[in-house]
Amino acid sequence: MLPYTAYLRVYQPITAFSPRDRRHWEGYAESADRPKRVNALAAEHAESLGRTIATPPVVAPSEESGDAYLRRVNERLYVCPWQTRLRCWRAFEEFAGSMPRPQLEAFVPAREADRAETGYRQWRASGAEARPGILSSTWTIPIPWFVAFEPQERCLVLSAGRTRTLLYLTRTAQARRRLDHTAAVLRERVGEHAVSAAAERLTEWLATTAHPESLLELDYGGLPHLLSDDHLSEDHSVGEVAEAVEALAKGDAARVKELRERLTRRWRSVRALEHAN
Repeated sequence: MLPYTAYLRVYQPITAFSPRDRRHWEGYAESADRPKRVNALAAEHAESLGRTIATPPVVAPSEESGDAYLRRVNERLYVCPWQTRLRCWRAFEEFAGSMPRPQLEAFVPAREADRAETGYRQWRASGAEARPGILSSTWTIPIPWFVAFEPQERCLVLSAGRTRTLLYLTRTAQARRRLDHTAAVLRERVGEHAVSAAAERLTEWLATTAHPESLLELDYGGLPHLLSDDHLSEDHSVGEVAEAVEALAKGDAARVKELRERLTRRWRSVRALEHAN
């Protein structure tokens, strides 16, 4: 887990969990020792750093995390488990598949890599659910993530401390309707090929992961600590994407081009920071 990472999180209603898990999360919500919302992301990063700097580095913890992000809406508890072990396994599988084995061993010793791969394989063979409730993106935010939200769902907090954040929160059912609407507009105005694989994967992830009454959160994560107040205040990517979709539906190609170029400039400048000194 890197510090300049954004997150898309599904919060399931407490009633969606098994009786045993429900008791755990209800007790967790009342615990004075759990990481509070303002410190939860920092706590996740600290855990990740500890595993990374260990000798040898630990690909995934030996047990699943008992922590979660929590929200209460209209007195109802919603839970997004960290699923640290699962997310580490999946991230390592993707990382390991991107390079030859000898090159991989320059980062992770063969013994630790084998331990992680065996653990993940056995876990999947047990029939356990292998879909995480959290997606992450480093140094940028995929355009389909913006499609799922609307401008009025924006929350921006600017401070020098850990509460510096930009996020959006909506009902997952509403997010899915927006994604479906956008896909329909793209197919009608541009063609079947216009719906990206990323958008299709996001739609499928929500359909198979999220409870019908769940919440969906887009959290800029560590990016607000990298970006200026002006940049964050002027970042209305969600609104611009929504406006571009409606402009496309009306056949206003000039407005679509203008908004697309604005988004491209903004996020190109963010990605460029990855290579800055």
